[in-house]
Amino acid sequence: MRLIELAMAAAVTVSVSGVSYAALNPDKLQANAQVVADKATCRTVETAIVGFIAVNGTDPTSIAQLKPYVDGDITRYRIVKGRAAGPGC
Repeated sequence: MRLIELAMAAAVTVSVSGVSYAALNPDKLQANAQVVADKATCRTVETAIVGFIAVNGTDPTSIAQLKPYVDGDITRYRIVKGRAAGPGC
């Protein structure tokens, strides 16, 4: 075997090992997915505002009022003139 063939075989072996480790480590994958899922977006907050208005017939005045309508962390957002304001808005 030549040196280049040996290096290529080693590179393939290492990359396959890394992919296998990621695929066979579901706890870490689930933890990463949960972190992403826990982060609410501006669209999520806007949807919660619409839901709040539909149920209560009035605009929300604070983010705390939207907590029952959202799964995730919305503490980075605020309500300005009836609209969501914060990251991504």
